Amino acid sequence: TGLGAPYWDMYSRGTIVGMTRGTGRAHIVRAALEAICYQSCDLFRAMVADRGHHAPKHMNVDGGASANGFMMQFQADLLRIPVDRPAMVETTAFGAASLAGLAAGVWKDLDELSTLRCSERVFTPERAQYECEELYRGWKRAVGCAQGWVEKK
Repeated sequence: TGLGAPYWDMYSRGTIVGMTRGTGRAHIVRAALEAICYQSCDLFRAMVADRGHHAPKHMNVDGGASANGFMMQFQADLLRIPVDRPAMVETTAFGAASLAGLAAGVWKDLDELSTLRCSERVFTPERAQYECEELYRGWKRAVGCAQGWVEKK
């Protein structure tokens, strides 16, 4: 289906680049996890550029993928900001239940609901910035390989 935001290239296709004879299953799995983080980084940078202000000082995450500690650490390293994972990562179901509780009078307002979120772990950047920048340049090269893969008719 191509690449979505921030590339918007319907002619892109999925690729795996940089493999050697030593590449195994674990490398491909790690690459897939890293790709999610790189794509999130691309979107984060695009939003910061569109906003025209300084980047946020931290990022709150949720959802099933946020349960993966490797991914959250890699995301913090790439973004150079703390990544805050809540104790309740499945926030869609929690949000629906919370809104139902709000309607039923269990909580008085959204401010009271907001106090229910508690951090399970905050990941802070650990990897050297120059190393992250080098890895990100490799990601951009890989994206360049995928872009325009299908020839326009």
